[in-house]
Amino acid sequence: SILAQKITPATLGALIAYYEHMTFTEGAIWNINSFDQWGVELGKSLAKKIQSELETSGEVSGHDASTSGLINAFKKKAGIN
Repeated sequence: SILAQKITPATLGALIAYYEHMTFTEGAIWNINSFDQWGVELGKSLAKKIQSELETSGEVSGHDASTSGLINAFKKKAGIN
């Protein structure tokens, strides 16, 4: 997991490049299309749920422990909780 103190253009660009490279490399190793539409739609669906949870106060527990922990840590740092 990666948490940054401040999101700058350089930080955001590095994160996007990192995840694109990781996604491509894993797909090549596993011989799958990492950028198939089904996976993209699933990602959008999950992101919408998490976005709404980031915008409301209160602790989150409806995900696996890692995801819930990261959402709650972000909300605490951002003063949302």
